[in-house]
Amino acid sequence: MKSLLTMEQLSKNELFDILNVASELKSEQKAGKKHEKRLDGMTLGMIFQKSSTRTRVSFEVGMQQLGGYPLFLSGNDLQLGRGESIKDTARVFGRYLDGIMIRTFKQSDVEDLAKYSGLPIINGLTDYCHPCQVLADLLTVKEHKGGFDGLKACYIGDGNNMANSLIVGCLLSGMSFSLATPEAYKPCEHIMRFGESYGDKFSWSTDIFEAADKADVIFTDVWASMGQEGEAEIRKKAFAGYCVDRKLLGVANKNCMLQHCLPAHKGEEIAEDVFEEHANEIFDEAENRLHAQKAVMWLCMHKD
Repeated sequence: MKSLLTMEQLSKNELFDILNVASELKSEQKAGKKHEKRLDGMTLGMIFQKSSTRTRVSFEVGMQQLGGYPLFLSGNDLQLGRGESIKDTARVFGRYLDGIMIRTFKQSDVEDLAKYSGLPIINGLTDYCHPCQVLADLLTVKEHKGGFDGLKACYIGDGNNMANSLIVGCLLSGMSFSLATPEAYKPCEHIMRFGESYGDKFSWSTDIFEAADKADVIFTDVWASMGQEGEAEIRKKAFAGYCVDRKLLGVANKNCMLQHCLPAHKGEEIAEDVFEEHANEIFDEAENRLHAQKAVMWLCMHKD
């Protein structure tokens, strides 16, 4: 695996390779063992055109733990803010760095970095997809459920970047997948077609109770993502009733787990009492950003 641009680029074997390496690295850390300096002397450029808590901290800490150097670059630090193209920036960075992580708006920026830099590129989030988060989600499900076969995953909310990546990741892992979104807020058409290619293992509905019926894990996300703040009031009306609460959990399986990529707007997409009851699962998920991303950096950037 040279880069991680989207979830759908991964084969099932590559997905499980990432999860297995992440589990090994996490076990090492929990046992108090220091990782081999697998990326010793290497530099990861980290471009942030969107603000971040978990992405920045987890990539910085993870790169340092692997022996490399993380270089933070905000949009204001680069000539991108003054009109230099991604193409030219990529060709410069290709001569300085060993890899690039980018958190940005346009998926085409990620693709152009990969095309013109010649470096491993890791997608830290775009408006289209969020593969690093979904890898952390799957690692958390694997830990709590012992695997994926026979599980039903469910997503409630906006058909956004998280929904796009979860559909691919959950189906690729072997789970079945259902989602509920308002009609006007479905995931991308080609992602829906990807889901439909799995036959009865995939379903979509506007009815959250239909989607969550007998679910083993429920995912949700905010109704208005970064860059959509101006639509917040419109979206509150569109998503009224799309809340993961105790009533919804009543139709899921008894030991259903919850996942939220954070930050959470408690009282909107998830009830506060439900969030707090499942906080251990949700913050395990947040922690697993670190371990999943270390696996991605190692597999993309190592020279062996």
